[in-house]
Amino acid sequence: MNSHTTIERKSERELVVKRTFNGPPRIVFEAWTKPELMMLWWAPKSSGAPLLSCEMDVRVGGQYRLEFGHDAASSFAFFGKYLEVTPPSRLVWTNDESEDAAVTTVTFEEREGQTLLVLHELYPSKEALDEAMAGMADGMPEQFEQLDALLATRGASL
Repeated sequence: MNSHTTIERKSERELVVKRTFNGPPRIVFEAWTKPELMMLWWAPKSSGAPLLSCEMDVRVGGQYRLEFGHDAASSFAFFGKYLEVTPPSRLVWTNDESEDAAVTTVTFEEREGQTLLVLHELYPSKEALDEAMAGMADGMPEQFEQLDALLATRGASL
């Protein structure tokens, strides 16, 4: 299995991240859409800011809110709404945490029992993507390694 994460800037405003996961799209999709599973892998452990809460209403028009930090006093949140939900192949959501919000599209493609995941983000400006890229080079591969570990240990029971 190729579990290497690739992060590629496609234009001044577009970013594409790819990785192959060992498991069918249904299982990988569930890890992205069930709050109890997101809590286990979404926050990179090295960030020092664990995921405190995860609320997800995964349907078109539904909202999500991810809160990170050590306690409520020092926490920060990411939130938005789902624009498209097509199990187990596609998710699209807004990232409404700032003026420079992005739209994220994630596709889950079957590849001989594995899943090619493609995450595409479209930012409103070059500057917004520049800022996002600063922490992504290390954080996104670590997140995906954590998802790999979850799939390896709990994949059949997801």
